[in-house]
Amino acid sequence: MTDLFANLGANLGLGLSVAASPQTVLWCLVGCLLGTLIGVLPGIGPVATIAMLLPVTFYLDPVSAIIMLAGIYYGAQYGGSTTAILMRLPGESSSVVTCLDGNAMARRGRAGAALAVAALSSFLAGTVATLLIALFSPSLTALAQSFGPAEYFSLMLLGMTGAVVLAHGSVPKAVAMVLLGLLLGLVGTDVESGMQRFTFGIPELADGIDFVPLAMGLFGLAEIIVNLERGVAKVDDVAAIGRLRPTREEMRAAVPAALRGTAVGSLLGLLPGGGAVLSAFAAYTLEKRLSPTPERFGTGAVEGVAAPEAANNAGAQTSFVPLLTLGIPETPVMALMVGAMMIHGIQPGPQVMTAQPALFWGLIASMWIGNLMLLVINLPLVGLWVRLLRVPYHLLFPAILLFCAIGVYSVHNSAFDVLLTALFGLVGYGLAKLKCEPAPLMLAFVLGPLMEENLRRALQLAHGDAGVFVRQPISLGLLLVTLALLLGAVLPAVRRVRAVAFAETDT
Repeated sequence: MTDLFANLGANLGLGLSVAASPQTVLWCLVGCLLGTLIGVLPGIGPVATIAMLLPVTFYLDPVSAIIMLAGIYYGAQYGGSTTAILMRLPGESSSVVTCLDGNAMARRGRAGAALAVAALSSFLAGTVATLLIALFSPSLTALAQSFGPAEYFSLMLLGMTGAVVLAHGSVPKAVAMVLLGLLLGLVGTDVESGMQRFTFGIPELADGIDFVPLAMGLFGLAEIIVNLERGVAKVDDVAAIGRLRPTREEMRAAVPAALRGTAVGSLLGLLPGGGAVLSAFAAYTLEKRLSPTPERFGTGAVEGVAAPEAANNAGAQTSFVPLLTLGIPETPVMALMVGAMMIHGIQPGPQVMTAQPALFWGLIASMWIGNLMLLVINLPLVGLWVRLLRVPYHLLFPAILLFCAIGVYSVHNSAFDVLLTALFGLVGYGLAKLKCEPAPLMLAFVLGPLMEENLRRALQLAHGDAGVFVRQPISLGLLLVTLALLLGAVLPAVRRVRAVAFAETDT
């Protein structure tokens, strides 16, 4: 145990030496500021923003690039609560639940207290979640290093299945998105045979579809088109902020709720497809069920602000664990992180800790610095963030489009990539009209080639015997969990169909 904490202290010391350098602190601050900004502004979100900024990371060193993108992600969880509380307008999807009690507190003249509780709960959750990452990542990495091709294939299959099961909306549509993502991942030259697949004679597709045009089109351009079509709400009624300091009674109720929300978010952040949104809803539901007076929720209960805000921040940060230890992106943002690492020639997985210790521990240490920055940024500058909502969207989107086009072109100096981005923007808009989530598609696109590689490798080592996937204990366990998830998703739908069929028969 002493050696464990000694190694942990040495590793965190390395991380702090990296994260505290002036250059890294600067980019962490940039990421936190951008994250807060896009969290406040409705209709953009961290996924679209990170997709747009991927080309910029090409010109940064890997540590600064990943730390900046991470700051955008967990910074958005902070910023989204500001407009949720003051205007009942969630800037980020994980802040939807905060609207219920946060805005009710604001209408009662407790907007400042609600903002302070949200910020402090997020800071507490971020600090605890970062500690959990530092404690458990080495053990998970050591476990992952014992994985062979069969175990990795089963793990990636579990990741995609989890993304389908936990996706919002229709499961069949999520499955269709996964299959489309796998198909797009097959485009290019087969590594083993050297034959081109699904390139349709287009030379630019010989190396496959690049991650940046796909991500920027599906999330960035498609989001702009959707916002232009539906219009971004103009809100003139902003609640007065007032005094920021919560009362003792509010703090007594908020602290236990924030701790429970941190626990829920830390756990759900590890699940495929979990992350910040699922964590916030689960934490709010738990608080309402545990409360002796559940009727207070929705009327300004401080627990209804503390729990989801702690949970969404904890879920956002612990979702880095599967990425850093197993190389599995479990959310769209983590898939974009994989893209950023690949831009710098880094293959996500257990080897990152040994091959890139400065990146691994620097990212973890930067989360502490970033959470402290966000606490300072959010409360004093809340008035500034609210004023930014006055900027008309029709002035913002041309600049965003121009930035996207320049960014995509600069990666490979290819006009074809710009056209590909526009094409995927239209595809993303079509998916939005059909109510199909692009997140499972992106996860399948990232994991598909890795799944194919590990599937082939496992079968080659087993001389074509597919039984290798069930003979390996870890692989068998992962496949059983995958089967359980599928049954859990399919059986309720089957029961509903049978119930409708029997009802029609009776009539």
